[in-house]
Amino acid sequence: MKGSIIIILFFIFGIVVGHYQWIPFSLTDSNVSFYILCGLMYLVGLGIGNDSKTIKGFRTINYRLLLLPLATIIGTLLGCFIVSLFLPHRTASTCMAIGSGFGYYSLSSIFITEYKGAELGTIALLSNIIREIIALLLAPFLVKYFGKLAPISVGGATTMDTTLPIITQYSGKEFAIASIYHGFIVDLSVPFLVTFFCLL
Repeated sequence: MKGSIIIILFFIFGIVVGHYQWIPFSLTDSNVSFYILCGLMYLVGLGIGNDSKTIKGFRTINYRLLLLPLATIIGTLLGCFIVSLFLPHRTASTCMAIGSGFGYYSLSSIFITEYKGAELGTIALLSNIIREIIALLLAPFLVKYFGKLAPISVGGATTMDTTLPIITQYSGKEFAIASIYHGFIVDLSVPFLVTFFCLL
């Protein structure tokens, strides 16, 4: 829990720094965040590589875990459809297009802006950022009350990168491979599903 709060505080601090332009925009517009993410992925990989149980777990991954991305996709789309029933000014396909970002805010918001306009693109951006923040902040609660797979499903497409360290911390290193697989499959579905629902 403490680690998640620290991450969120850094996120808020970043918003404040960006808003008041305390750091030159040219620095924040570079590939610095990409290299930092690569560094984090290296450290997670190092931890996985040093744990022989995790490597063995990859060879004997439970076939039921292979269905986890499908469960995430179906659950998210079903939830978006239900929400659309309470939003008469939004169609079910629009809500499902926004939900089809699965936390992949950079790509999905671009697609939705292109097909549906800047307003819905912004909603998609915020929606997917909130999904990622929920996975980061509530991971310990999700594990405690819904099981070790819950943070993976909530994390959506982010489980192979930004939320992976939190997932391995609270769900356990043995779920790292399942998390990466889940994120990869959900990630691949984003451009197809967002485009499909935008064109309905």
